[in-house]
Amino acid sequence: DTRNLPGRKSDVQESQWLLKLHTYGLLRKSFRPTPEIRALRTCWRERAEYVQQAGVCIQRMQKALTEMNLQLTTVLSDLSGVTGMSIIRSIVAGERDGERLAEFREPGCKASKETIAKSLEGTWLPEQLAILKRQLADWGHVQKQMAACDLDLQALMQKMPAADAEPAQPPPDTKTGKRKRGRKKKASKNQPNFDLAGELKRVAGVDLTRIDGIKTMTVQTIMTEAGLDMSKWPTEDHFVSWIGFAPRNDVSGGKVLKKKTRKVKSRLATALRMAASTLRESASYLGAQFRRLRTRLGNPKAITAMGAKLARLVYRMLKYGQEYVDKGTAQYEEKYRQQQLRLLAKRAAEHGFTLVPSTNPA
Repeated sequence: DTRNLPGRKSDVQESQWLLKLHTYGLLRKSFRPTPEIRALRTCWRERAEYVQQAGVCIQRMQKALTEMNLQLTTVLSDLSGVTGMSIIRSIVAGERDGERLAEFREPGCKASKETIAKSLEGTWLPEQLAILKRQLADWGHVQKQMAACDLDLQALMQKMPAADAEPAQPPPDTKTGKRKRGRKKKASKNQPNFDLAGELKRVAGVDLTRIDGIKTMTVQTIMTEAGLDMSKWPTEDHFVSWIGFAPRNDVSGGKVLKKKTRKVKSRLATALRMAASTLRESASYLGAQFRRLRTRLGNPKAITAMGAKLARLVYRMLKYGQEYVDKGTAQYEEKYRQQQLRLLAKRAAEHGFTLVPSTNPA
């Protein structure tokens, strides 16, 4: 707010000027969550760093296997699964027979034992085996640290008070008279080992996972970064702008130079962008909207726009305590069709024409 004022450009003079303005109450306050939310944020950010470290360990193990011409990662979709980690532990223990290593295959694994055994035919290099052993030990240590964070996180969540108001129930389906059931979302593999979804619903008063694209870990990130009190932002537009999704017009001499969103390093913005990117194949109202924006604006701008849309939905649910109900792809397509018809009728009227529906069904 004060960067465009003339003069006072030195650090000392500017700090004195800001102190004077703050004394008079002329500066806006920075956002600072409550102590309970700050404690959760510290624990959640530490756990996120451990998740990234675990991913680095898995990548290094994959590289070591590839250097030995062991194509295990091509037959297993996830090396950190039960089958993959059992095989790696056996390799580190000294087993080299592919047939015996394939015996660790879990019943749910899509690859057959013969395929797994064939992928384990390679050269066993001592230096790569040493790297594999060290990375396996690091991965196990990181998993223990994540488990310790889960215990602290569970204790902090249990101390959080429950929401005062009961969440609004979704309206019943007009066709069947029953409440529409949402699709069951697949839980993330890095999700804490306690009922985090139930705790979040108890504390927030609403189930934010009903919004398509938003999962339990995304809700936890939203709560730890923005809190649950939406009164800090007067409107949802202020909330979207605080996250960094609102465009800002750089004007010079009456000419708009650019309208891009400002660059911010926000964990909340990153989480909402990741949630928006999962709507590409979603058979929902938000999925249809994302696909249309993706076709018209491109993938990066569409992700930003849908991230802002998700932020607005979160703001409304937390502030007004209403549950989100998906309207479906068909209703969005019909709404978009009516919008196009109104636009065509307006353009025709501007040129002195009137649109007449065609009597030919073809």
